[in-house]
Amino acid sequence: MLRNKTYLPKVDKIERKWFLIDAEGEILGRLATKIATILMGKHKVIYTPFFDTGDYVIVINAEKVIVTGNKRRAKNYYIHTTRPGSMKVIPFFMMQQKHPERVIQLAVKRMLPKNKLGRKMLKKLKVYAGSEHPHAAQQPVKILV
Repeated sequence: MLRNKTYLPKVDKIERKWFLIDAEGEILGRLATKIATILMGKHKVIYTPFFDTGDYVIVINAEKVIVTGNKRRAKNYYIHTTRPGSMKVIPFFMMQQKHPERVIQLAVKRMLPKNKLGRKMLKKLKVYAGSEHPHAAQQPVKILV
């Protein structure tokens, strides 16, 4: 009698690669889904939902990401410290001017699992506002989104 066994990757056998993504002229949501897929490891054959099988992602030119429609003015980010009266509302265009890397980080964070595994995956995301990054030693592979 033959049995089909579920393949579980060994944690020390998972090969992690580094990918470089240029966000210039890319749409925020479509870019974030591609990044989240790579961070989770869904692009690999060995993908397992409860293991971190994903790769590292470096995003450059974060200040040049675009949104469609009226979202540049209408999209808001809500920050609350759980203290009464402490809610702040920051429009998208202000967040993009002051902290362009947070725009991509928040979009990707909300597409990852909401648990310890998702927080571990998010640490593999490196976002930079300009075109320079300090990860040349890792020899990242540039991919098109």
